[in-house]
Amino acid sequence: MSTEEAIAVVRRNTEEVQGKGNYEVFEELFAKDFVDHTPQPGGFSADRDGARNLYKALRTAFPDFHAEIHWQISDGERVTTFKTYHGTHLGEFWGIAPTGKKIQFETVDVMRVRNGKISDHWG
Repeated sequence: MSTEEAIAVVRRNTEEVQGKGNYEVFEELFAKDFVDHTPQPGGFSADRDGARNLYKALRTAFPDFHAEIHWQISDGERVTTFKTYHGTHLGEFWGIAPTGKKIQFETVDVMRVRNGKISDHWG
């Protein structure tokens, strides 16, 4: 897989799954043996189901949740992305009642793409 193809897979996850809640694309993009190497808040498991559940929890609490990608680089297999997430807190999130406030936060993460599928995540 080329560097450009790996970046396109990760960008598609950010834009279509995280940004639009298209979980059919999630099923297409994530490897069955996906591993999240960074424990996520909220007690989500470090596997494919945990990633899907985290994404769904974020979209439930922040229905307009989306990312602005600033840049991406790749070594061919690992894709590093710097982005700012945005959303409006309209649903309960980790026991916090909706505030109606807009949030944003920056993050850098790395995803490994093997055979066209996201197999690993760090960050």
